[in-house]
Amino acid sequence: MTDRRVVVTGLGVVSPVGIGAEATWDGLVHGRSGIARITLFDAAPFDVDAAGEVKGFDATDTMEPKDVRRHDRNTHFAVAATREALEHAGLLGDNGRLSDEVDADRTGMVFGTGIGGIGMLLEGHKTLVERGARRVSPFMLPHMLPDSASGQVAIQYGLRGPNMAVVSACATGGHAIGEAMEAIVRGQADLMLGAGTEAPLVPLVFAGFSQMRALGSPKDPDSGAYSPAMASRPFDATRDGFVVAEGAAVLVLEELAHALARGAQPIAEVIGYGSSADAFDMAAPAKRGEGNQRAMRAALVRAGIGPEAVDYINAHGTSTPLNDRYETMAIRDVFGEHADRLAVSSTKSMTGHAMGAAGAIEAFVCAKVVSTGSIPPTINLRHPDPELTLDYVPNKARAADVHVALSNSMGLGGHNSTVILRRWDA
Repeated sequence: MTDRRVVVTGLGVVSPVGIGAEATWDGLVHGRSGIARITLFDAAPFDVDAAGEVKGFDATDTMEPKDVRRHDRNTHFAVAATREALEHAGLLGDNGRLSDEVDADRTGMVFGTGIGGIGMLLEGHKTLVERGARRVSPFMLPHMLPDSASGQVAIQYGLRGPNMAVVSACATGGHAIGEAMEAIVRGQADLMLGAGTEAPLVPLVFAGFSQMRALGSPKDPDSGAYSPAMASRPFDATRDGFVVAEGAAVLVLEELAHALARGAQPIAEVIGYGSSADAFDMAAPAKRGEGNQRAMRAALVRAGIGPEAVDYINAHGTSTPLNDRYETMAIRDVFGEHADRLAVSSTKSMTGHAMGAAGAIEAFVCAKVVSTGSIPPTINLRHPDPELTLDYVPNKARAADVHVALSNSMGLGGHNSTVILRRWDA
């Protein structure tokens, strides 16, 4: 890495566990599940009716009512999480836009999403079929695109620097963080938002994943009783699928000298980023997580550290039989004997899988882990899988001296991203 170091100076989150970074973090370290019965639509036709749904969210807290009506839910999340992150970083002016104290032309974002405004798309299609072409909203097309959230965030907060929306399925959030970091390192910007947002809780998405037999059962595997909070069981021997979730997370990334010059307090440092493709299958992971291995190794090289420097891994940990097995194998292959000294947890056990937002939410988790010394648990891990023998921090948070944390993300199509964060020591 060049001498342009990149630090995290602000955090914003909207998640099933809580609205806001601190509410989300408090829920995670206390092992609270945000997974419950779906209320956004009637899930009666499906075998599974549990999801990581954001509850109690009011988009009008951060958007004008007319803009709320015109935009998809994933943009609502993006705008809200961005406001919190900018406020946290001390970058929000009195007018609710980017502070005049920083250069808006050198402040941008990589704001990713896996699906984009699918709710807006489906609503437009329904209108077309039921009411005719002349009744389709003129706002439908620009507001259903994957870059709609990044566009609206830039408009609302006045960020005029580099702006793009990466799309790499469930690896999107990690790619967004890494590419935002690289924009600062190469001198293209001084401030960047690395972020992901997703609102996939619509019947069509649910039907697709149901037909893939990919969703976890919302039943207690021991008693058989209905228990949505038990649906996501990463690394457990009874795991049988993932839980679809929604939300957003924004990390304010800033060139170190720029942050210190304006008196900002760094939360963590982003030191590594790796990206790879399985080139294997559109849905199944490559054997032994070979693509994930390449992403982790590339991130370690980019960070200039050896495997032994990593203390904690926030795993992709989806709760599917193949992902958890192959990710465990990948960690063992990359870290060797050091794998037995790593703490590895999956916060998807509590949030569910927010797809394009997942990697950003989990990078947020890594920033909090290195800055607080608390590791959130993998809940619902009651039946150890004899084939999976890492330290998965089962069921209860742990205090630990974590200097370096790694976040793994993998997506449909064989996309892989890895981001590494380090504790900030002034």
